[in-house]
Amino acid sequence: MVRAALTIKDPKNYLFFTQTPNGKKAAREFLQRLKERTNDRDKPIALGAFRQQLKAICAFGQERPADLSRIRHPVLVVNGDHDRMVPTSNSVDLARRFPNAELVLYEDGGHTAIFQYHAAFVEKALDFLEA
Repeated sequence: MVRAALTIKDPKNYLFFTQTPNGKKAAREFLQRLKERTNDRDKPIALGAFRQQLKAICAFGQERPADLSRIRHPVLVVNGDHDRMVPTSNSVDLARRFPNAELVLYEDGGHTAIFQYHAAFVEKALDFLEA
């Protein structure tokens, strides 16, 4: 977020996408798509709500992992292979702890890999749900 402030760019550029040419292009396209909707747009988050969200994330990160071995339903775990916000290793661990999980990692993808690779993700999600 500091980098975004220093470069006068939307923090999503740095938090959600890789800084490769592909990631930068995906960020520009994503941010442009966000501007397409002109009605019923999300309101900006209040600073107090943002602080509470960060506090909740920190508390959650310190909890002991839940026992997921009892969940027998198929689970689709999706992430980018370079996620800064939720490290990809956490997604790998999550998929490992579900007995019936499928892990999809999008190459050169960040936190919003499902938006960066939206066509591939929608196809994968539909295939998963049909199985």
